[in-house]
Amino acid sequence: MARLEKTVFVSYRRTNAPWALTIFQNLSQHGYDVFFDFQGIASGDFEGVILQNVKARAHFLVLLTPSALERCTDFGDLFRREIETALDTRRNIVPLFFEGFDFSSPTISSQLTGKLETLKRYNALRVPIDFFVEAMDRLREKFLNVPLDTVLHPLSKSAQQAASDTKTAANVAPAVQDQELTAIRWFEQGKNAADIDEQLRCYSNAIRLDPRDFIFYVTRGIALKHKGDLEGALQDYDEAIRLKPEHYAAYVNRGLAREGKGDVEGALQDYDEAIRLNPDDGITFRNRASARWGKGDLDGALQDYDEAFRLRPHDAFACYFRGCVRGAKGDLEGAIQDCDETINLRPDFYEAYNFRGIMRRDKGDLVGALQDFEKAIHLKPDELRFYNNRRGVYATKGDLDGALQVCDKIISLFPEDAEAYFTRGCHRGDKDDTHGALQDYSDAIRLMPDYYAAYINRGSLRQENGDLDGALQDYDEAIRLRPEECAAYVNRSMILEKKAEFLRAIVDLRKYLEMDCGVRIGNQAQVDQRLRDLVKKL
Repeated sequence: MARLEKTVFVSYRRTNAPWALTIFQNLSQHGYDVFFDFQGIASGDFEGVILQNVKARAHFLVLLTPSALERCTDFGDLFRREIETALDTRRNIVPLFFEGFDFSSPTISSQLTGKLETLKRYNALRVPIDFFVEAMDRLREKFLNVPLDTVLHPLSKSAQQAASDTKTAANVAPAVQDQELTAIRWFEQGKNAADIDEQLRCYSNAIRLDPRDFIFYVTRGIALKHKGDLEGALQDYDEAIRLKPEHYAAYVNRGLAREGKGDVEGALQDYDEAIRLNPDDGITFRNRASARWGKGDLDGALQDYDEAFRLRPHDAFACYFRGCVRGAKGDLEGAIQDCDETINLRPDFYEAYNFRGIMRRDKGDLVGALQDFEKAIHLKPDELRFYNNRRGVYATKGDLDGALQVCDKIISLFPEDAEAYFTRGCHRGDKDDTHGALQDYSDAIRLMPDYYAAYINRGSLRQENGDLDGALQDYDEAIRLRPEECAAYVNRSMILEKKAEFLRAIVDLRKYLEMDCGVRIGNQAQVDQRLRDLVKKL
């Protein structure tokens, strides 16, 4: 038979802890048995303990602020798991709306995936900060004062102990002050702000009102990092860690900031500590893997990506980057397998197609590589790298017409890209289209006046076609741009010899030999002989 129940579970984000505490205090004063994770569950099976307490209570209050649902697209998110458990066990679910929360907001509705979509069907109660007491009266009299035909599940000893401990801690906690709730309002306003300076203003106001909340410092640190103020971000993360040394999030974010400053060792120390505190967070393993990879520790990076993907089997990024590390280690087949899995998880992951194309190309599967590069281009048609990769495969196959078609496409999309003209000039030269090649090299130089290789190639073509003065100008410019490069000296010496400028030609050949160019490319004897012949002509 339906009956009145006075057992309540309060589900909330850590940023809304003052709201959760003041709701706990209000309901407890009116005889309700309330559970909320006030200080963190010490049990190793903390998620199991929390979900048991959801099932053991008739009413489920879910605190919804504009930022509350922002991580709920992650199916492993505990806040999401609490709501899903309440839905599955048919608790009396009461959404509590705080200032700025609206299910119709695009950023909020996009988080309501899967079972969470049904949350919108429940009658909600708005909780204005200035009318909190009135809202609590309405909560008790209308939303909780209903007969329920609910199966309440018994608690294990560990879950009972956790409930008792958290209730004791919350009961002795000081009453929540108005300024703490106002601080949350500023914090949420900052989360909703599009302008980063406005975000920082709001977070700073939140900190001014409640300087004890470590999450405010972590969040402002993230905003400072996005603005490029890594020093300011590090200071905020340091303060967050001072306030809450047992919470892993500040270590993760400080690690990212340290990595941004080039302090890889410091970043690794922070990731190590974050993993020690929370060994089940796949994102932290992914971050540490990236730092290890950047340091050249491919084996360590691979181990971390393995663990990240084990913890988050739907994490396409962890799978993709693991494939990249495997490719860097020469495991082309393993890299291709990871790309296959990544594409399975996210069929629109264009970088996975591109990288799989590179791996297939390196394995000699040019047809498969072309298919992958074409798919990557289809998904992201404005990415120059993908076109260049496809062009390179055509060139490797000896299909100059295919390579030229891709060059034409690149130039139509990126008409200011000097490299595209230079590359097309090379392919046109291979097809004996001297006029077209010369025009492309000239366009490359027009777009990039210090393009050394374009001067060399244009000079060679001019030389072959008898334009010695034009070739000489190109080699002069190439040498001016890069006097340490040897190719232009020997080329220029040939023109100077034809123009009977033997002394200058000798100087170029000696320069060429002094730089050991002949030794490197195997024509030492030829250059020595030319030098002797030129000396005789003086």
